Amino acid sequence: MLIITLQRNKCIGCNYCTELSPIHFRMSKTDGKSVLLHSVEKKGFFTLKTPNDHDYENSKKASKACPIKIIKVTKK
Repeated sequence: MLIITLQRNKCIGCNYCTELSPIHFRMSKTDGKSVLLHSVEKKGFFTLKTPNDHDYENSKKASKACPIKIIKVTKK
C-alpha cells in the first residue's frame, strides 16, 4: 500500500513533484499549485491511498525534492 500526503495550501508551485512523479501529481492551471490526483481532502491535507505501489521510488524522489517538505510518502 502506497500512501501519499500533500499539504496543498503551502505549495509554492515549483513543479518538482510533477516532473518526478507525473502519475500522481499535476499542476493546477487555476492557481499554479500542485494537485495530488485521485486524493481525498481532509483539513487541508490531500491523501492518496493506493494498493499499487509501483511508483513508490518516483513519489519518494518528489517528496525529497520538494523545497518546503509538504509531501509525505510511506509504503506499508
